[in-house]
Amino acid sequence: MTPQVLDTTSEVITKLQTLPPEQKQQVLDFVEFLTQKYAQPEKTRKKRVLGLNRGKYRMSDDFNKPLPDEFWLGEGVI
Repeated sequence: MTPQVLDTTSEVITKLQTLPPEQKQQVLDFVEFLTQKYAQPEKTRKKRVLGLNRGKYRMSDDFNKPLPDEFWLGEGVI
């Protein structure tokens, strides 16, 4: 921690110690609120569903055929 952070932490602790219990609880509640507000959301991956789009797409019969040289050379339109 940097000296400035330590100074701020010490100041917060000093002032916190002077508060009555009800206000200490309010400070704690506020700190927990800030922690939740600025917390990084957990990345959750959705499970993939096998066969979800079955039958919605059609692949042409010549999908695996090699492409003609004209395609690779940029000559003409296929």
